[in-house]
Amino acid sequence: MAGGILARVLTAVLDLVLPQSCAGCGAGGARWCAGCHAGLVGAPARRLPEPVPDGLPDCWSAAPYEGAVRRAVVAYKERGAVALAEVLAEAVAFTVVTAVNGAKAPWAGGRFAVVPVPSARRTRRHRGHDPVGRLAVLAAGRLRAWGLRAEAWPALGQARRVADQAGLSSAERSSNLAGSLQVRRAAKGPPAACAVLLDDIVTTGATLVEAARALTSAGVRVPLAATVAATRRRS
Repeated sequence: MAGGILARVLTAVLDLVLPQSCAGCGAGGARWCAGCHAGLVGAPARRLPEPVPDGLPDCWSAAPYEGAVRRAVVAYKERGAVALAEVLAEAVAFTVVTAVNGAKAPWAGGRFAVVPVPSARRTRRHRGHDPVGRLAVLAAGRLRAWGLRAEAWPALGQARRVADQAGLSSAERSSNLAGSLQVRRAAKGPPAACAVLLDDIVTTGATLVEAARALTSAGVRVPLAATVAATRRRS
């Protein structure tokens, strides 16, 4: 964990002393330029993995996981560029608003929890921060500012260790993740009867399915999952 914290401190110091460049396209002048911002927040849509796994909530994302968006997510998550948190949180919050405004379900006008999909403890230690947890708090704040009754609820935790997901097929990911998440005993009661799952990327949807299962087993409905980005993956 110390290494991750040191990396974040070093990144913050370098941001102060070096000229700024856009994390998306490399252009000078700002950490995130207007052109890349338009590409991130301009096209929220329902983006479902192929094939769609059983148990996946309605799944929306801000943008495809490519180009500037991919570089921004990697910089934020893996390289400690926490200054991008506000930008990414705004994008996923706008995605939630777009999905909610188009929904006909009764929950759309009511109170709901924003539940981050947790990273493994060893992953958080390595990174030195909790990227999705931070996004959930910021996104919930933005949603409240826009008039929605949202509250971040970091309820989920690891029930057991899982193997590295890299290179696994859809079926292998589902098997690897089955039963791996649970509502933490230390978590306070849910602030609402339904929840929006939040994650950075959706690939096969297996992680979102497992997170939805854990919440549903605790009596919380999960009508929607929202991510910063989506990558299509065919089996």
